[in-house]
Amino acid sequence: MRGMVDPISVGAIGAVLGAVGAGMANEAGRWAWESAGGLVRRIAGREVPAPTTPGQLDDVARLVHERLHDDPQLAAAWSTFAGSVRLPNASGRPSLPDAPRFFTDRQQALKLLDKEAKRSFDGRPRRVLLYGPEGIGTSTLAVHWGWRQTARFPDGQLYADLRARTPEALLRTLLRGLGLPDEEIPPAAEDRADLLRRCVADRRLLLVLDHARTAAQVQPLLTSAPGVFTIVVARHRLIGLDALPIAVGPLARRDAVRLLTELAGKPAVTAARATLPAVLDRCAGSPYALRAAAPASPTRPAAGGPAVPESDPVRAAAEDSYRRLTPQAARLYRLAGLRGWPALDAAAAARAADLDLAEVPALLEALVDALLLERTDTGRYRYRPAVRAHAERTAAAVDGIAVCSAAVARVVEGYRDLAVGAARAALPESWRVPDADSPVSYPDRGAAVAALAAETPNLVEAVRAADEFGDRDTLVLLCQALWPLQLKAGHHEVLLPALRTGARTADELFPGTRTAGALHAQLAHALTELRHWDEAEPEALAAARDEQAAGHVRGHASAVEFLGLLRLRQWRFAEAYACFEEADGILDGIGPVDEGAADLPRARALLQRHRGRALRGLGRRDEAVRRLEGALRFFRDSGEAYNTARTLTDLAETRLDSGEFVAALPLIEEAIAALSAEKAEYHVARLRMLRERCVTPE
Repeated sequence: MRGMVDPISVGAIGAVLGAVGAGMANEAGRWAWESAGGLVRRIAGREVPAPTTPGQLDDVARLVHERLHDDPQLAAAWSTFAGSVRLPNASGRPSLPDAPRFFTDRQQALKLLDKEAKRSFDGRPRRVLLYGPEGIGTSTLAVHWGWRQTARFPDGQLYADLRARTPEALLRTLLRGLGLPDEEIPPAAEDRADLLRRCVADRRLLLVLDHARTAAQVQPLLTSAPGVFTIVVARHRLIGLDALPIAVGPLARRDAVRLLTELAGKPAVTAARATLPAVLDRCAGSPYALRAAAPASPTRPAAGGPAVPESDPVRAAAEDSYRRLTPQAARLYRLAGLRGWPALDAAAAARAADLDLAEVPALLEALVDALLLERTDTGRYRYRPAVRAHAERTAAAVDGIAVCSAAVARVVEGYRDLAVGAARAALPESWRVPDADSPVSYPDRGAAVAALAAETPNLVEAVRAADEFGDRDTLVLLCQALWPLQLKAGHHEVLLPALRTGARTADELFPGTRTAGALHAQLAHALTELRHWDEAEPEALAAARDEQAAGHVRGHASAVEFLGLLRLRQWRFAEAYACFEEADGILDGIGPVDEGAADLPRARALLQRHRGRALRGLGRRDEAVRRLEGALRFFRDSGEAYNTARTLTDLAETRLDSGEFVAALPLIEEAIAALSAEKAEYHVARLRMLRERCVTPE
């Protein structure tokens, strides 16, 4: 963190520790955190547990501050470390979704928005809550006003759709909108919220939080920055939200006629003068219902429609649009809406309706034209909540329970096949991925991981559906297939509910088995990456227990190794070293022809490297160098470029700890060369910072 006036003040030390802790989304960030732990231990002269709360971080900062003032050499070492910390750079200029072409009335609401946006900042955040029933146009109003005010927000207009998403996932969306790549987005929700506030502190921008359900859902996304104007959009008033409430009601009769005229054209409305009052009554001032009615020419309700209360215009509009569909489109609409799939593609929709894939894209577009589906920004499809509820009710009445159950089962099975096929293609050598057949294949590892990442929310929903249907075998396969996604792409905050379900199911049905051990290990991994370390520890212990009970020596050693990696994150270096020693001893139980024998040299090399990291944290640098050099020989000989670079980096940092700048420089250069084809941008950036220390040591 360059540019600090006093790098050893309590505030500056706390800022460095906070930035390093929040930066563990990538390998370089995790390295920096371990380096910080070792340096804090050296400064304090004893083990200092890694801080997990703001209060603990402040305590560590004060401790470091006190010690640095008494030791200029340690102060110089800390200043050097602080100068190597890379801060996220949010340089994007976000914009809102497209505004609708036709917009009518809402003058009072627009005036209130203008007034709040122009209000001088007096310490009170500028926030508005737009609320009204579904289909009444609150989202349209927010986007329309935002596009009218682009000059007021020169740093951009940030938008997030809050439907069925966790705060962690929403914070990721907002930070991406600000231009941050995934590698710079912290894994933990509280760190993401803090980073968001820092990124917008000096910006003049609009923040639109659409489809909010509760004040608690919105709270982590809010900022009190004076230049930020926030619009929260909800279906009802959110109790506990500190914002100016603006109720949005039905359009007045004359404005409803004006909107319908703009949508359908004046000749159509004139020709339907006799039936127009009935249409307006049925639409009840709902812009959504009016838009849905506009394509029906002449403007009239669908023939034969059941009596639907006028107080529910969205349902009435959905019913009218549904009755105008072809039989195949109607079947697709009903059966694809049986679950709240976050974003359907044509393949999933075809499975739901049991239709030929070739004919489904045109049917989906017909549903979009009828306003029964919405197209997402990724080219997929989703339902409005009230419209999906109509589709689900209609399916129950028309198709019956057996057909509906079969439709959901087909979609879940499709996601199972996709996940298993992708997992096996992404990590073909891993014993953690499910050993099951799949008709789905991928050309390479990258394509397989990309497929898993694209389907992540749907895979989580598939796990939920399998759990509700009691299909435990499919549930377990789905969860096991998530391992390559966790390992290669993260998404831990999205996967966490599914992984919790998987571990719970394993305890209920498969206690003491390899399956249970694998699912507990996956959950422990996710919890560790999200910095829920207290929860991760019992899961890692459960994984070791189940793998040992199952007689799976390689899995038992891996679980104990993972516990050691957790200890490294916690700055408990002595315990970490003991775990790695224990894991190495467990590997002695693998005979020459036993499962895992072929992987034994590599497993031991990884443990050598991990022990070197723990020894470095303990300040036992000579021993650390010996361990790391042993691991390096293996990875060099085996041609593993990435693990070679990782070990070279550990070795270089250990040399730098002792001031051996000349010895560290060739290690860093070799690591940079090894990563030239790996696209490991953040690892290379950290290595370049280390190289600067060698060239201009402080």
